Amino acid sequence: MRRTGYQRGENRGSGAAKARGPSGRVRLIAGRFRNRRIPVADVPGLRPTPERTRETLFNWLQGRIEGARVLDLFAGSGALGFEALSRGAERVVLIEQDRRAHRTLLEVAAELDPERCDVLRDDALRWPRKPVAPFDLVLIDPPFASKLASAALAHVLDAGLLAVAGRVYCEHAAKDPAPWTEPGAGSWHLLKATRTGDSVGGLLEVAAPATDAV
Repeated sequence: MRRTGYQRGENRGSGAAKARGPSGRVRLIAGRFRNRRIPVADVPGLRPTPERTRETLFNWLQGRIEGARVLDLFAGSGALGFEALSRGAERVVLIEQDRRAHRTLLEVAAELDPERCDVLRDDALRWPRKPVAPFDLVLIDPPFASKLASAALAHVLDAGLLAVAGRVYCEHAAKDPAPWTEPGAGSWHLLKATRTGDSVGGLLEVAAPATDAV
């Protein structure tokens, strides 16, 4: 999910326009809901992660999605989180602050698999409000202009959201430095990277602690 801005606050999201209905649809690529087209809320600047990028990401993750716990921190269209659900994730939690996007996500989750999918309206950097079980995969694709990716990476570590041997997918504008290299983001190891148009996505794991040479 990519949007041009992100604001905190109970009644504000990435856009201030009057609430409208879905503006388009995005196709789920594989799994139980293969070729299902899900609606995308009409929120200014919201652009679903392209199919090419999603296909690359889930090819990287083969063998890791079935039965996994997945967290989509800036869900937007839900393209990433619902793709994981389609491919066999045991539990998918989608966090979205914008009211219109959240409402659309709720509708899609109800149609696909409400038993395995939780859609929460909250600030991604303040969730969870109480301890939760860690996740095998965390998806971080905030609005590019928000510059929140590095803060979200730090939050994943600080809040204990990533399971042992878990993976994080983080997307950012190609013109910007990689968020996982920025001060304060935490210590990460880049496993794989892909670029599609103006965006770069990286698959990350927590970096092993440095050892002192003997």
